[in-house]
Amino acid sequence: MTIDTILRSIVAVRASIPDDAFTANALGTSREGSGVVIREDGLVLTIGYLITEAEEVWLTDHNGRVVPADALAYDQESGFGLVQALAPLGLPAVAFGDAAKAMAGDPVVLADGIGQSVSAHIITKQEFAGYWEYLLDEAIFTAPAHPSWGGAALIGQDGRLLGIGSLRLQMSRAGEIADINMVVPIDLLPPILDDLLTRGQVSKPPRPWLGAFSAESNGEVVVMSVAEGSPAAEAGLRQGDIISDVRDGEVDGLADFYRKLWQNPAGAEIPLRVVRDGRETWLRVKSADRNSFLKKPQLQ
Repeated sequence: MTIDTILRSIVAVRASIPDDAFTANALGTSREGSGVVIREDGLVLTIGYLITEAEEVWLTDHNGRVVPADALAYDQESGFGLVQALAPLGLPAVAFGDAAKAMAGDPVVLADGIGQSVSAHIITKQEFAGYWEYLLDEAIFTAPAHPSWGGAALIGQDGRLLGIGSLRLQMSRAGEIADINMVVPIDLLPPILDDLLTRGQVSKPPRPWLGAFSAESNGEVVVMSVAEGSPAAEAGLRQGDIISDVRDGEVDGLADFYRKLWQNPAGAEIPLRVVRDGRETWLRVKSADRNSFLKKPQLQ
């Protein structure tokens, strides 16, 4: 498959979300990005936040043809989303690469569904902790950044899919600020793909969710905000709180906070020691399954 053929198999994704959806305020009710055809029957892989709680999804190919689609699944842990075209796309599937073998310095192409592609390099592969209770053990970071990164396809030199674009970030390099992309590695998909297609979710107990949006500052976990109606909000967690302990374990950064949190089952009451205005206090947060707050995709 030539690079031109591969690029044609990357489509634009547009989703409409109800006004009363849980994620409507944070992510908007009209979302646009990209996805890549991974099966000949029109199965498209994208980044999940584009299609979370979507009631309508449309795919547009490079010729401008618009095809309706269903949002099949969104995996909270990886961040991947799956969309099924409801009419033939007539596009070949892009084969999966091996993201574990990709190395810093490797040339790659990050391409979106509207014909834009960026020739880039992998600058590093490392742990990534997102403020929305999200953690990747080894995310892929590329530069220069793509202007339309959400759901964009990361293609290796062999023409295989290495991952799906998730974020645009900034990093300091040689004293200068550079824009980079964070990409979810494709290796996370095969172990969960069958579950997502048949059940709409992975067949394992869900992680506990608090609804706290947090950042790391000098090794401390600082609450930036809490989702309205979330367990964190109900427990009284506030903006500016510093989370210092989960149960009897001291928190060492954002990733460590998540790992300690996820040792508990969803629904468990989780004690948090927080520092607020210089004083320590304990809060008991009744955690939840994040998916229980979301409108469910319709399975085929």
